[in-house]
Amino acid sequence: MIRLKVDSIWSSFLNEVANELAPTSYQVWFSELKLINMDKDKIIIQVPMLTHKTTLSTTYYQIIKNIFLSLTGIDYEDRIQFILEEENNFIDKLNNELDEKLDWNSNLNPNLNFDNFVVGSSNKLAFIAAQAVADSPGTIHNPLFIYGKSGLGKTHLMHAIGNKITEKLNKKVLYVTSDEFMNDFTGIADISKNSNTIDYANQFKSKYRNVDVLIIDDIQFLVGAEKTQQEFFNTFNYLHKTNKQIIISSDRSPDDLKKLEERLRSRFMWGLPVDIYPPDFDLRCRIIKEKLKNTSIENKVEEEVIEYIANSCQNDVRHIEGSINRLLAYTAMIVPDKINLDFAIEALKDFVNKNIYVESNISKIQKAVADFYNISIDDLKGKKRNNKVVIPRQIAMYLCRMETNDTFPKIGLEFGGRDHSTVIFACDKIEKELKEDNDLADTINKIKSNL
Repeated sequence: MIRLKVDSIWSSFLNEVANELAPTSYQVWFSELKLINMDKDKIIIQVPMLTHKTTLSTTYYQIIKNIFLSLTGIDYEDRIQFILEEENNFIDKLNNELDEKLDWNSNLNPNLNFDNFVVGSSNKLAFIAAQAVADSPGTIHNPLFIYGKSGLGKTHLMHAIGNKITEKLNKKVLYVTSDEFMNDFTGIADISKNSNTIDYANQFKSKYRNVDVLIIDDIQFLVGAEKTQQEFFNTFNYLHKTNKQIIISSDRSPDDLKKLEERLRSRFMWGLPVDIYPPDFDLRCRIIKEKLKNTSIENKVEEEVIEYIANSCQNDVRHIEGSINRLLAYTAMIVPDKINLDFAIEALKDFVNKNIYVESNISKIQKAVADFYNISIDDLKGKKRNNKVVIPRQIAMYLCRMETNDTFPKIGLEFGGRDHSTVIFACDKIEKELKEDNDLADTINKIKSNL
Protein backbone atom coordinates (compact mmCIF):
# COMPACT_ATOMS: atom_id res chain seq x y z
CA MET A 1 0.00 0.00 0.00
CA ILE A 2 1.34 3.45 -0.84
CA ARG A 3 2.03 5.73 2.13
CA LEU A 4 -0.77 8.21 1.34
CA LYS A 5 -3.38 5.46 1.27
CA VAL A 6 -2.03 3.92 4.46
CA ASP A 7 -2.23 7.27 6.29
CA SER A 8 -5.82 7.64 5.14
CA ILE A 9 -6.75 4.14 6.33
CA TRP A 10 -5.12 4.77 9.71
CA SER A 11 -6.97 8.04 10.15
CA SER A 12 -10.26 6.34 9.22
CA PHE A 13 -9.48 3.50 11.61
CA LEU A 14 -9.02 5.88 14.56
CA ASN A 15 -12.27 7.68 13.67
CA GLU A 16 -14.16 4.37 13.53
CA VAL A 17 -12.77 3.32 16.91
CA ALA A 18 -13.68 6.68 18.45
CA ASN A 19 -17.26 6.31 17.17
CA GLU A 20 -17.57 2.78 18.54
CA LEU A 21 -16.05 3.22 22.02
CA ALA A 22 -16.75 5.45 24.96
CA PRO A 23 -14.53 8.59 24.94
CA THR A 24 -12.68 7.47 28.08
CA SER A 25 -11.87 4.04 26.61
CA TYR A 26 -10.65 5.61 23.39
CA GLN A 27 -8.49 8.13 25.24
CA VAL A 28 -6.87 5.48 27.47
CA TRP A 29 -6.24 2.74 24.90
CA PHE A 30 -6.07 4.31 21.42
CA SER A 31 -5.11 7.99 21.56
CA GLU A 32 -1.35 7.33 21.78
CA LEU A 33 -1.09 4.53 19.23
CA LYS A 34 1.28 4.93 16.30
CA LEU A 35 1.12 3.02 13.02
CA ILE A 36 4.53 1.54 12.18
CA ASN A 37 3.75 -0.56 9.13
CA MET A 38 0.78 -1.74 7.08
CA ASP A 39 0.77 -3.96 4.02
CA LYS A 40 -1.32 -6.85 2.72
CA ASP A 41 0.53 -9.29 5.01
CA LYS A 42 0.52 -7.59 8.41
CA ILE A 43 -0.09 -4.47 10.51
CA ILE A 44 2.38 -3.29 13.16
CA ILE A 45 1.21 -0.75 15.75
CA GLN A 46 3.39 0.90 18.39
CA VAL A 47 1.88 1.19 21.91
CA PRO A 48 3.08 3.29 24.88
CA MET A 49 3.04 0.62 27.61
CA LEU A 50 3.01 -3.15 28.07
CA THR A 51 -0.53 -3.02 29.48
CA HIS A 52 -1.71 -1.57 26.14
CA LYS A 53 -0.11 -4.48 24.35
CA THR A 54 -2.01 -6.99 26.50
CA THR A 55 -5.38 -5.23 26.43
CA LEU A 56 -5.39 -4.48 22.70
CA SER A 57 -4.37 -8.09 21.92
CA THR A 58 -7.28 -9.47 23.92
CA THR A 59 -10.18 -7.20 24.88
CA TYR A 60 -10.17 -4.99 21.77
CA TYR A 61 -8.60 -7.30 19.18
CA GLN A 62 -11.88 -8.37 17.51
CA ILE A 63 -13.02 -4.75 17.14
CA ILE A 64 -9.65 -3.73 15.68
CA LYS A 65 -9.61 -6.63 13.23
CA ASN A 66 -13.19 -5.99 12.08
CA ILE A 67 -12.57 -2.28 11.46
CA PHE A 68 -9.47 -3.00 9.39
CA LEU A 69 -11.45 -5.63 7.45
CA SER A 70 -14.16 -3.09 6.59
CA LEU A 71 -11.56 -0.47 5.56
CA THR A 72 -9.19 -2.69 3.56
CA GLY A 73 -11.14 -5.80 2.62
CA ILE A 74 -8.30 -7.88 4.18
CA ASP A 75 -8.88 -10.27 7.07
CA TYR A 76 -5.70 -9.79 9.10
CA GLU A 77 -6.75 -12.47 11.63
CA ASP A 78 -3.66 -12.95 13.89
CA ARG A 79 -1.45 -10.67 11.78
CA ILE A 80 -1.94 -7.46 13.76
CA GLN A 81 1.08 -6.94 15.99
CA PHE A 82 1.48 -4.52 18.92
CA ILE A 83 4.99 -3.50 19.93
CA LEU A 84 6.67 -1.15 22.37
CA GLU A 85 8.96 1.65 21.22
CA GLU A 86 12.08 -0.25 22.31
CA GLU A 87 10.92 -3.27 20.33
CA ASN A 88 10.38 -1.10 17.27
CA ASN A 89 13.89 0.31 17.56
CA PHE A 90 15.28 -3.20 17.81
CA ILE A 91 13.33 -4.39 14.75
CA ASP A 92 14.63 -1.42 12.73
CA LYS A 93 18.16 -2.28 13.78
CA LEU A 94 17.67 -5.97 13.04
CA ASN A 95 16.17 -5.31 9.61
CA ASN A 96 19.08 -3.03 8.76
CA GLU A 97 21.52 -5.73 9.80
CA LEU A 98 19.67 -8.30 7.71
CA ASP A 99 19.66 -6.00 4.70
CA GLU A 100 23.38 -5.41 5.09
CA LYS A 101 24.17 -9.10 5.51
CA LEU A 102 25.17 -10.47 2.14
CA ASP A 103 25.07 -14.20 2.90
CA TRP A 104 21.94 -15.74 4.35
CA ASN A 105 22.73 -19.01 6.11
CA SER A 106 20.15 -21.40 4.68
CA ASN A 107 21.79 -24.49 6.29
CA LEU A 108 21.44 -26.29 2.94
CA ASN A 109 23.88 -28.95 1.83
CA PRO A 110 24.90 -27.96 -1.73
CA ASN A 111 25.81 -31.57 -2.55
CA LEU A 112 22.21 -32.76 -2.23
CA ASN A 113 20.29 -31.96 -5.41
CA PHE A 114 17.80 -33.44 -7.85
CA ASP A 115 20.52 -34.58 -10.25
CA ASN A 116 22.06 -37.03 -7.78
CA PHE A 117 18.77 -38.26 -6.32
CA VAL A 118 18.13 -41.74 -7.73
CA VAL A 119 14.47 -42.18 -8.67
CA GLY A 120 12.49 -45.43 -8.57
CA SER A 121 8.95 -46.63 -7.98
CA SER A 122 9.29 -46.24 -4.20
CA ASN A 123 10.07 -42.50 -4.32
CA LYS A 124 8.84 -41.32 -7.71
CA LEU A 125 5.72 -39.50 -6.44
CA ALA A 126 7.72 -37.68 -3.78
CA PHE A 127 10.34 -36.72 -6.37
CA ILE A 128 7.73 -35.30 -8.78
CA ALA A 129 6.01 -33.36 -5.98
CA ALA A 130 9.35 -31.98 -4.79
CA GLN A 131 10.21 -30.74 -8.27
CA ALA A 132 6.81 -29.05 -8.59
CA VAL A 133 7.34 -27.22 -5.29
CA ALA A 134 10.86 -26.19 -6.31
CA ASP A 135 9.51 -24.70 -9.54
CA SER A 136 6.63 -22.77 -7.90
CA PRO A 137 7.14 -22.41 -4.13
CA GLY A 138 4.12 -21.21 -2.20
CA THR A 139 1.66 -21.88 -4.99
CA ILE A 140 1.36 -25.68 -5.06
CA HIS A 141 1.47 -28.44 -2.43
CA ASN A 142 1.74 -26.12 0.56
CA PRO A 143 2.74 -27.61 2.89
CA LEU A 144 4.62 -30.48 1.28
CA PHE A 145 4.75 -33.26 3.88
CA ILE A 146 7.24 -36.05 3.09
CA TYR A 147 7.15 -39.13 5.30
CA GLY A 148 8.79 -42.54 5.50
CA LYS A 149 11.32 -44.53 7.51
CA SER A 150 14.72 -43.06 8.36
CA GLY A 151 17.39 -43.27 5.68
CA LEU A 152 15.16 -43.32 2.58
CA GLY A 153 16.03 -39.91 1.10
CA LYS A 154 13.57 -37.47 2.70
CA THR A 155 16.32 -35.10 3.80
CA HIS A 156 18.02 -35.35 0.40
CA LEU A 157 14.79 -34.28 -1.35
CA MET A 158 14.27 -31.36 1.05
CA HIS A 159 17.77 -30.04 0.45
CA ALA A 160 17.29 -30.53 -3.31
CA ILE A 161 14.15 -28.36 -3.23
CA GLY A 162 15.89 -25.66 -1.21
CA ASN A 163 18.98 -25.63 -3.42
CA LYS A 164 16.97 -25.31 -6.63
CA ILE A 165 14.81 -22.48 -5.22
CA THR A 166 17.90 -20.65 -3.99
CA GLU A 167 19.71 -21.05 -7.30
CA LYS A 168 16.90 -20.45 -9.78
CA LEU A 169 14.53 -18.09 -7.93
CA ASN A 170 16.91 -16.31 -5.54
CA LYS A 171 14.49 -16.71 -2.64
CA LYS A 172 15.35 -16.93 1.04
CA VAL A 173 15.31 -20.57 2.22
CA LEU A 174 15.86 -21.91 5.74
CA TYR A 175 16.43 -25.59 6.57
CA VAL A 176 16.37 -26.70 10.22
CA THR A 177 15.62 -29.85 12.16
CA SER A 178 12.77 -29.82 14.67
CA ASP A 179 15.42 -30.03 17.41
CA GLU A 180 17.04 -26.81 16.17
CA PHE A 181 13.65 -25.08 16.04
CA MET A 182 12.94 -26.25 19.59
CA ASN A 183 16.35 -25.13 20.88
CA ASP A 184 15.92 -21.70 19.29
CA PHE A 185 12.49 -21.32 20.87
CA THR A 186 13.44 -22.56 24.33
CA GLY A 187 16.29 -20.06 24.26
CA ILE A 188 13.64 -17.40 24.86
CA ALA A 189 12.66 -19.07 28.13
CA ASP A 190 16.29 -19.58 29.13
CA ILE A 191 16.90 -15.85 29.14
CA SER A 192 13.46 -14.88 30.48
CA LYS A 193 15.04 -13.07 33.45
CA ASN A 194 17.30 -11.09 31.17
CA SER A 195 16.45 -7.69 29.75
CA ASN A 196 17.29 -8.98 26.27
CA THR A 197 14.30 -11.37 26.18
CA ILE A 198 12.36 -9.13 23.81
CA ASP A 199 15.36 -8.83 21.53
CA TYR A 200 15.83 -12.59 21.41
CA ALA A 201 12.11 -13.21 20.79
CA ASN A 202 12.16 -10.79 17.89
CA GLN A 203 15.29 -12.40 16.50
CA PHE A 204 13.53 -15.76 16.66
CA LYS A 205 10.48 -14.49 14.79
CA SER A 206 12.62 -12.69 12.23
CA LYS A 207 14.62 -15.86 11.58
CA TYR A 208 11.62 -18.11 11.03
CA ARG A 209 9.09 -15.71 9.49
CA ASN A 210 11.34 -13.56 7.34
CA VAL A 211 11.82 -16.39 4.82
CA ASP A 212 10.26 -17.50 1.55
CA VAL A 213 10.69 -21.21 2.24
CA LEU A 214 10.84 -22.93 5.64
CA ILE A 215 12.03 -26.56 5.70
CA ILE A 216 11.56 -28.52 8.95
CA ASP A 217 13.07 -32.01 9.22
CA ASP A 218 11.84 -34.76 11.60
CA ILE A 219 8.74 -32.96 12.89
CA GLN A 220 7.87 -36.01 15.03
CA PHE A 221 10.42 -34.87 17.61
CA LEU A 222 8.13 -31.99 18.65
CA VAL A 223 6.04 -34.59 20.51
CA GLY A 224 5.75 -33.60 24.16
CA ALA A 225 6.96 -30.02 23.59
CA GLU A 226 3.62 -28.23 23.92
CA LYS A 227 4.91 -24.65 23.96
CA THR A 228 7.16 -25.31 20.97
CA GLN A 229 4.19 -26.82 19.11
CA GLN A 230 2.22 -23.64 19.87
CA GLU A 231 5.00 -21.46 18.44
CA PHE A 232 5.36 -23.70 15.37
CA PHE A 233 1.58 -23.45 14.91
CA ASN A 234 1.83 -19.64 14.92
CA THR A 235 4.82 -19.69 12.56
CA PHE A 236 3.04 -22.11 10.22
CA ASN A 237 -0.08 -19.93 10.11
CA TYR A 238 1.91 -16.78 9.42
CA LEU A 239 3.91 -18.32 6.58
CA HIS A 240 0.94 -20.08 5.03
CA LYS A 241 -1.23 -16.95 5.03
CA THR A 242 1.55 -15.01 3.34
CA ASN A 243 1.96 -17.72 0.67
CA LYS A 244 5.39 -18.80 1.87
CA GLN A 245 6.33 -22.42 1.17
CA ILE A 246 6.50 -24.89 4.06
CA ILE A 247 8.17 -28.30 3.69
CA ILE A 248 8.03 -30.87 6.48
CA SER A 249 9.37 -34.39 6.94
CA SER A 250 8.47 -37.13 9.40
CA ASP A 251 9.02 -40.82 9.96
CA ARG A 252 5.25 -41.36 9.80
CA SER A 253 2.15 -39.89 8.15
CA PRO A 254 0.23 -36.93 9.64
CA ASP A 255 -2.54 -39.31 10.74
CA ASP A 256 -0.02 -41.40 12.69
CA LEU A 257 1.43 -38.44 14.62
CA LYS A 258 -1.17 -38.91 17.36
CA LYS A 259 0.89 -37.21 20.05
CA LEU A 260 1.09 -33.93 18.13
CA GLU A 261 -1.73 -31.40 18.52
CA GLU A 262 -4.74 -32.13 16.30
CA ARG A 263 -4.73 -28.62 14.82
CA LEU A 264 -1.14 -29.12 13.68
CA ARG A 265 -1.87 -32.52 12.13
CA SER A 266 -4.88 -31.12 10.29
CA ARG A 267 -2.74 -28.34 8.81
CA PHE A 268 -0.18 -30.87 7.60
CA MET A 269 -2.99 -32.29 5.45
CA TRP A 270 -3.74 -28.94 3.78
CA GLY A 271 -1.13 -29.49 1.10
CA LEU A 272 0.24 -32.82 -0.12
CA PRO A 273 1.34 -35.65 2.19
CA VAL A 274 3.55 -38.02 0.18
CA ASP A 275 5.41 -41.10 1.37
CA ILE A 276 8.70 -42.74 0.43
CA TYR A 277 9.01 -46.52 0.66
CA PRO A 278 12.18 -48.58 1.09
CA PRO A 279 13.86 -49.00 -2.34
CA ASP A 280 13.40 -52.23 -4.27
CA PHE A 281 16.37 -54.33 -5.41
CA ASP A 282 16.77 -52.57 -8.77
CA LEU A 283 16.70 -49.11 -7.19
CA ARG A 284 19.20 -50.17 -4.51
CA CYS A 285 21.61 -51.31 -7.22
CA ARG A 286 21.28 -47.98 -9.03
CA ILE A 287 21.79 -46.08 -5.76
CA ILE A 288 24.97 -48.05 -5.08
CA LYS A 289 26.31 -47.28 -8.56
CA GLU A 290 25.51 -43.60 -8.04
CA LYS A 291 27.31 -43.59 -4.69
CA LEU A 292 30.35 -45.27 -6.26
CA LYS A 293 30.71 -42.56 -8.92
CA ASN A 294 33.89 -40.50 -8.66
CA THR A 295 35.33 -42.75 -5.93
CA SER A 296 38.66 -44.55 -6.11
CA ILE A 297 36.92 -47.93 -6.45
CA GLU A 298 34.31 -47.00 -9.08
CA ASN A 299 35.94 -49.14 -11.80
CA LYS A 300 37.10 -51.95 -9.52
CA VAL A 301 33.76 -53.15 -8.16
CA GLU A 302 32.27 -56.20 -9.87
CA GLU A 303 28.52 -56.48 -10.48
CA GLU A 304 28.25 -59.35 -7.98
CA VAL A 305 29.46 -57.03 -5.24
CA ILE A 306 26.80 -54.45 -6.07
CA GLU A 307 24.13 -57.14 -5.87
CA TYR A 308 25.58 -58.40 -2.58
CA ILE A 309 25.34 -54.94 -0.98
CA ALA A 310 21.86 -54.38 -2.46
CA ASN A 311 20.63 -57.63 -0.94
CA SER A 312 22.28 -56.85 2.39
CA CYS A 313 20.89 -53.32 2.84
CA GLN A 314 17.20 -53.65 2.09
CA ASN A 315 15.56 -50.92 4.14
CA ASP A 316 17.97 -48.03 4.55
CA VAL A 317 19.99 -45.95 2.08
CA ARG A 318 22.27 -44.86 4.92
CA HIS A 319 23.20 -48.50 5.44
CA ILE A 320 24.18 -48.62 1.78
CA GLU A 321 26.35 -45.53 2.25
CA GLY A 322 27.94 -47.09 5.33
CA SER A 323 28.72 -50.28 3.39
CA ILE A 324 30.40 -48.30 0.61
CA ASN A 325 32.44 -46.27 3.11
CA ARG A 326 33.50 -49.50 4.82
CA LEU A 327 34.49 -50.97 1.45
CA LEU A 328 36.46 -47.83 0.59
CA ALA A 329 38.37 -47.96 3.88
CA TYR A 330 39.13 -51.66 3.57
CA THR A 331 40.26 -51.23 -0.05
CA ALA A 332 42.61 -48.40 0.95
CA MET A 333 44.39 -50.80 3.30
CA ILE A 334 44.52 -53.90 1.07
CA VAL A 335 44.68 -52.21 -2.38
CA PRO A 336 43.26 -55.06 -4.55
CA ASP A 337 43.20 -54.94 -8.36
CA LYS A 338 39.54 -55.92 -8.39
CA ILE A 339 36.83 -55.96 -5.77
CA ASN A 340 35.08 -59.31 -6.14
CA LEU A 341 32.45 -61.01 -3.98
CA ASP A 342 34.91 -62.79 -1.69
CA PHE A 343 36.74 -59.53 -1.02
CA ALA A 344 33.45 -57.70 -0.31
CA ILE A 345 32.25 -60.40 2.09
CA GLU A 346 35.51 -60.14 4.03
CA ALA A 347 35.42 -56.32 4.05
CA LEU A 348 31.79 -56.12 5.18
CA LYS A 349 31.66 -58.99 7.66
CA ASP A 350 29.89 -58.06 10.89
CA PHE A 351 28.54 -54.98 9.11
CA VAL A 352 25.85 -56.40 6.81
CA ASN A 353 23.31 -59.15 7.32
CA LYS A 354 24.79 -62.63 7.01
CA ASN A 355 21.62 -64.25 5.67
CA ILE A 356 21.40 -61.78 2.85
CA TYR A 357 19.17 -63.71 0.52
CA VAL A 358 16.44 -64.38 3.08
CA GLU A 359 13.57 -61.93 2.79
CA SER A 360 11.97 -61.20 6.15
CA ASN A 361 8.20 -60.95 6.33
CA ILE A 362 5.63 -60.72 9.10
CA SER A 363 4.91 -64.43 9.47
CA LYS A 364 8.62 -65.31 9.62
CA ILE A 365 9.25 -62.62 12.22
CA GLN A 366 6.32 -63.82 14.31
CA LYS A 367 7.67 -67.40 14.22
CA ALA A 368 11.21 -66.28 15.11
CA VAL A 369 9.99 -64.26 18.10
CA ALA A 370 7.61 -66.99 19.26
CA ASP A 371 10.37 -69.63 19.05
CA PHE A 372 12.83 -67.40 20.92
CA TYR A 373 10.41 -66.82 23.82
CA ASN A 374 8.95 -70.34 23.71
CA ILE A 375 5.40 -69.13 23.16
CA SER A 376 2.97 -69.69 20.26
CA ILE A 377 2.19 -67.43 17.34
CA ASP A 378 -1.42 -67.48 18.55
CA ASP A 379 -0.17 -65.92 21.80
CA LEU A 380 1.36 -63.03 19.80
CA LYS A 381 -1.90 -62.53 17.92
CA GLY A 382 -4.19 -63.09 20.92
CA LYS A 383 -5.45 -60.89 23.71
CA LYS A 384 -3.20 -62.00 26.59
CA ARG A 385 -1.64 -58.99 28.33
CA ASN A 386 0.86 -60.49 30.76
CA ASN A 387 4.56 -59.61 30.38
CA LYS A 388 5.35 -63.11 29.10
CA VAL A 389 3.38 -62.23 25.94
CA VAL A 390 3.19 -58.42 25.80
CA ILE A 391 6.94 -57.81 25.56
CA PRO A 392 7.51 -60.43 22.81
CA ARG A 393 4.49 -59.02 20.95
CA GLN A 394 5.90 -55.49 21.08
CA ILE A 395 9.32 -56.74 19.93
CA ALA A 396 7.69 -58.63 17.06
CA MET A 397 5.75 -55.52 15.98
CA TYR A 398 8.95 -53.46 16.15
CA LEU A 399 10.85 -55.98 14.01
CA CYS A 400 7.99 -56.11 11.48
CA ARG A 401 8.20 -52.33 11.11
CA MET A 402 12.00 -52.29 10.87
CA GLU A 403 12.55 -55.37 8.70
CA THR A 404 9.63 -55.23 6.26
CA ASN A 405 8.02 -52.65 4.00
CA ASP A 406 4.60 -53.15 5.62
CA THR A 407 2.60 -50.25 7.05
CA PHE A 408 1.39 -49.82 10.64
CA PRO A 409 -2.21 -50.83 9.72
CA LYS A 410 -0.96 -53.94 7.86
CA ILE A 411 1.16 -55.01 10.83
CA GLY A 412 -1.73 -54.42 13.23
CA LEU A 413 -3.98 -56.55 11.05
CA GLU A 414 -1.49 -59.45 11.24
CA PHE A 415 -1.43 -59.21 15.04
CA GLY A 416 -5.05 -60.08 15.68
CA GLY A 417 -6.58 -57.04 13.99
CA ARG A 418 -5.04 -54.50 16.34
CA ASP A 419 -5.29 -50.77 15.62
CA HIS A 420 -2.28 -49.16 13.94
CA SER A 421 -1.87 -46.85 16.98
CA THR A 422 -1.05 -49.96 19.05
CA VAL A 423 1.75 -50.81 16.63
CA ILE A 424 3.09 -47.24 16.75
CA PHE A 425 3.10 -47.36 20.57
CA ALA A 426 4.97 -50.69 20.54
CA CYS A 427 7.58 -49.42 18.06
CA ASP A 428 8.15 -46.19 19.99
CA LYS A 429 8.46 -48.09 23.28
CA ILE A 430 11.01 -50.62 21.98
CA GLU A 431 12.98 -47.91 20.15
CA LYS A 432 13.23 -45.87 23.35
CA GLU A 433 14.23 -48.87 25.49
CA LEU A 434 16.91 -49.91 22.98
CA LYS A 435 18.82 -46.73 23.78
CA GLU A 436 19.21 -47.77 27.43
CA ASP A 437 18.86 -51.58 27.54
CA ASN A 438 21.81 -53.49 26.07
CA ASP A 439 20.19 -56.83 26.92
CA LEU A 440 17.19 -55.94 24.79
CA ALA A 441 19.48 -55.01 21.91
CA ASP A 442 21.22 -58.39 22.21
CA THR A 443 17.86 -60.16 22.23
CA ILE A 444 16.69 -58.42 19.08
CA ASN A 445 19.98 -59.13 17.31
CA LYS A 446 19.66 -62.81 18.20
CA ILE A 447 16.13 -62.94 16.83
CA LYS A 448 17.23 -61.17 13.64
CA SER A 449 20.04 -63.67 13.17
CA ASN A 450 17.48 -66.50 13.40
CA LEU A 451 15.28 -65.05 10.65
